[in-house]
Amino acid sequence: MKLCHVFRVFILSLFLLGFQGVQAEQVPSIENKADSALLLNQLITAKSTEDKTNLINMIAHSNLAQRAEVLNALQEGDLYYTKADDRLVYAYPHPDGYEIKSVIEGENLGVIGSRKVRKISINNELRTLLRGVLAELSLRSEDVAVRLAAAKDLIRSPAPEFLPAIERAKSLETSKKVLTSLNVASAMINLNSDQQLLRLDAIEAFRGSLDSDAMSILAGMQLKDGDDNYREKDELVRESAAAVLSEMRAEAKIYKLVENVFFGLSLGSVLLLTAVGLAITFGVMGVINMAHGEMMMLGAYTTYVIQLLMPNYIDYSIIVAIPAAFMVSGLVGIVIERGIIRHLYGRPLETLLATFGVSLILQQAVRSIFSPLNKSVIAPSWLSGSWEINGALSLTYNRVYIIIFSLIVLLLLVFLLKKTFVGLQMRAVTQNRAMANSMGIRAGWVDALTFGLGSGIAGIAGVALSQLTNVGPNLGQSYIIDSFMVVVFGGVGNLFGTFFAAMSLGVANKFLEPFAGAVLAKIFVLVFIILFIQWRPRGLFALKGRSVED
Repeated sequence: MKLCHVFRVFILSLFLLGFQGVQAEQVPSIENKADSALLLNQLITAKSTEDKTNLINMIAHSNLAQRAEVLNALQEGDLYYTKADDRLVYAYPHPDGYEIKSVIEGENLGVIGSRKVRKISINNELRTLLRGVLAELSLRSEDVAVRLAAAKDLIRSPAPEFLPAIERAKSLETSKKVLTSLNVASAMINLNSDQQLLRLDAIEAFRGSLDSDAMSILAGMQLKDGDDNYREKDELVRESAAAVLSEMRAEAKIYKLVENVFFGLSLGSVLLLTAVGLAITFGVMGVINMAHGEMMMLGAYTTYVIQLLMPNYIDYSIIVAIPAAFMVSGLVGIVIERGIIRHLYGRPLETLLATFGVSLILQQAVRSIFSPLNKSVIAPSWLSGSWEINGALSLTYNRVYIIIFSLIVLLLLVFLLKKTFVGLQMRAVTQNRAMANSMGIRAGWVDALTFGLGSGIAGIAGVALSQLTNVGPNLGQSYIIDSFMVVVFGGVGNLFGTFFAAMSLGVANKFLEPFAGAVLAKIFVLVFIILFIQWRPRGLFALKGRSVED
């Protein structure tokens, strides 16, 4: 066994002394912990920059599981060894010295005095090498997301030492998105070259990339210094940069338009969720419910409570919160209708004041139970992040899912109203309440069920809003006016009109905001709706029926 151990050390030493620019297939495979220890412990004994350079390359091209962690610790100055037994460790500052962890075994070794360990030192030349090696390790990852993130990091910090790693990665890359980022990264490096041809090729590589950093650099080449001279002295390079920049900006404007439409649709989806419950309540019962926003607030707080009850299942808590919020807000809505509103039918002003009072009571109740401070709801992992189309357009997953979710809620509601007996009764009461009563339909029961349904949908809207903003007692107040505008603009009680109004107002807001600001954009929309109602008092898609006409 001792002879075998000596032979292994001899073989690894030969590789260490003769290794220069080694390729991955030339490095011996690390098959067990003993081989890992033999290779990594060479970091302790290697003294010269040449030896450490060769060893760093060996580790980088080996199949060591912890190679990236070791090299990163070496770069950050966290790689040490114990003086007593020459054990390679990660060491992190501690009030009593260093907290250390074994590199080979991966076990925590506790705290040790600062005099009992020694850092494995590196110079600037080795730091430069490590930056390139770590970048190449990331570019060789099996995970496309890791490779893409590494390529984008190279774009933000281009350096000549990264160029060989980028070129090797380009020859092996299969993802088009990663390859595009690698081309931009290599172009950013070549743009600093003294050779005109390389710089022109680099500028051409930017064409179609829409990377914001690339656009900033190309724009900077068109600027002048204090002597009224262009910063870019080469006229051919400057003109080429101007042409490519013009194309990139034109394409970026198109994607900016798409992004505005997307954000407008996401805002419209939120308005749809908040208004659709109000639409059926107002349409069937003719009640102006000022407590509708508080139904959303209850749904949002239900989501918060569900997360408190399921701290280890955050990714699934929102799925539980949707029916829970519907039940909580729906039951509260039925209690409000049976206890207050049913005694005030035919008196719209008193109903408005009563529901406003209910909204104040609910807000104060929430403040007393949960405190006046806003609560933060954790977004599930599958709702976090964004879908990056290119450098000019990225769609956040939470808004994508809210658009899909609002459409699903709308379709389920349409199915309920059009294909079920309960929906038939609701439509009958909406179109002619007196005739529906004469046909044996219990209008009071339909009113309670309708109010509960509208309140339940508002609770579901609160679940969606909890993923976009903090949950607080005044959450619903921010959307109640917008909800009424959507209902009135689309046509009272008409779901298709509510959908069309919500989406169109959402998109209009997002297109007006860049020019007028968020507040003025809302004012312009409100003025438009006021003028529109003068022309069509019953909205875009008015319901038909005798009671509606009256």
